[in-house]
Amino acid sequence: MTDELRRLLRETARAHQPDRARMLARVERGTARPGAAPRPRDHGRARALTWPKLVLATLATAGTLTVSALTVVAVVHTPDPPRSPTAAAPSDAGRTAPPAVGSRTEDGPLWADGSVDPHSNAYWAQSNVTLKAGESLTALVVELRIALTEGVKDTGSWRTRPAADFDLSTREEGGFLVYRWTLKPGRTVPAGEHVFAGQYDHAVGGRDAKDDTYRIDAGAGAGAAEGGAAVWGGFA
Repeated sequence: MTDELRRLLRETARAHQPDRARMLARVERGTARPGAAPRPRDHGRARALTWPKLVLATLATAGTLTVSALTVVAVVHTPDPPRSPTAAAPSDAGRTAPPAVGSRTEDGPLWADGSVDPHSNAYWAQSNVTLKAGESLTALVVELRIALTEGVKDTGSWRTRPAADFDLSTREEGGFLVYRWTLKPGRTVPAGEHVFAGQYDHAVGGRDAKDDTYRIDAGAGAGAAEGGAAVWGGFA
């Protein structure tokens, strides 16, 4: 292939609008001998191009189409720019996870369990502390701590024992809504199963109780409840 033909092919490939007739004419001019008189055209000769010229014309047309196709692909399928690191999801690095709640659900005559009442709904919940006493208790403190997640607000409390037997306090403390029932002096809690419950509103949707806790201190004789058995746990 001569330098002139290479030049002609490169020029043809750069053309944006392929014109097959024009390219055939240019190829013929490039292959003609210097000084030779041009031969008359006829339809039969146009249909019967020699194979070298036909190949060159085909290559020229294909080259032009390829360049045009690559140009379109480059415009339409330009890759998206790389994401900025600041656009990534926030990392958990530096966030402090809530401390794990170690559980002790049985001690001496006491057994306890924490659970979210099945009648809770998307707006309101009740957390139950169930206590089983193996003997009569003369001192008892039950504390329920509800994490102040979005929308948490006290709406009341109850217990299966008589209200007159306990002093009840409800307050917010250290990021928790705290319910505390303290058995009054001279009162007793008989052996058996007893329930203490806190009720509260919360933000619409399911509420995660993984940070809620309870603790029970009890005694079967004279003196403070702290000197007897103790159980505690969570609601996860």
